[in-house]
Amino acid sequence: MNNVKYVGMDVHKAITVIVVLNALGQIESRMQVKTKAENLCDFFRGMSGKVEVVFEEGTHSAWLHKLLKPLVASVIVCDPRHNKLIGDGSKSDDDDAEKLAYLLRLGSVKSIYKGDDQQQQLKELSRTYDNLVEDATRAKNRLKAIYRGRGIDCPGHAVYRADQRAEWLAKLSDEGARFRAQSLLDQLEAIQQLRKQAKSRLIAQARKHADYPILLKLPGFGPVRVAQMIAIVGTPHRFRTKRQFWPYCGYAVVRQTSADYGIVEGKIVKQQKKASTRGLNRNHNPQLKQVFKGAALTALRHEAFKAYYQRLIDKGTSPELARVSVARKLAAITLAIWQSREEFDASRVA
Repeated sequence: MNNVKYVGMDVHKAITVIVVLNALGQIESRMQVKTKAENLCDFFRGMSGKVEVVFEEGTHSAWLHKLLKPLVASVIVCDPRHNKLIGDGSKSDDDDAEKLAYLLRLGSVKSIYKGDDQQQQLKELSRTYDNLVEDATRAKNRLKAIYRGRGIDCPGHAVYRADQRAEWLAKLSDEGARFRAQSLLDQLEAIQQLRKQAKSRLIAQARKHADYPILLKLPGFGPVRVAQMIAIVGTPHRFRTKRQFWPYCGYAVVRQTSADYGIVEGKIVKQQKKASTRGLNRNHNPQLKQVFKGAALTALRHEAFKAYYQRLIDKGTSPELARVSVARKLAAITLAIWQSREEFDASRVA
């Protein structure tokens, strides 16, 4: 008898619901366990046989993956956007855990790569830097909104400068608005200092990665973008070819066809039909897409990419689609160079 156990977990802040299926797909047990390390470890240490576990990506996923990996045969953190079955029928914590266990048994869950401890540290530093950039942008937008709302022009970056603070605050006659602007400037100054520290820590951690010097030589990539890409991707060998890498970056073209096969002279043949395009794929890593989007714009200063972009424009491609093509080309070259650990060669841009 196959002694495999399929465990589905619906994880919440206080309680985790666990459903265990046997090899025949029958429910062996249904438990509610506190979302604490000692309680979860005790539960899995008491299980026998080959145990496979699945739970959805979320706040606890990285911690749970590291906690349970030594205790079971396999741990899968799955992408909730692919779990369509969970959205059908009744909805509860018990139902979600049970359906996850069934999907695991069927092999119908799409796993999310977690990486090693070094990558997890780099991810945390990358998130810290990204959050501080977002906070600084938000503070700047709110500050300029105060002036624009009172008909005061504030182009450029002068309104943020410390040496011009008194001059800009004097333009606000309302005491409440002036205090709000002052608080936003103080907030922005603190965020900028933290942002510099986060950037320094992020780059220092990325430099420990063996592939950092190779990726740094790619056109359009500086220390921050290289660090962000390593934090997200981890290893290029997760992707066999660019066809698997493009969807992860958000640069895969979605095509749709229908009635692909017909009967010709009594035989079933595939029709020669042109597939209709529906833009780029939506299910992707948004941060990685921004990395390549920014890198593509910077890479246009490089002679090889500039010539490639101009050839597309000369053929009638719109500037927007041409920039997307540059980003796709850069992503494909990055994957090939990263996998082979070779230096960038301009002849790859064709």
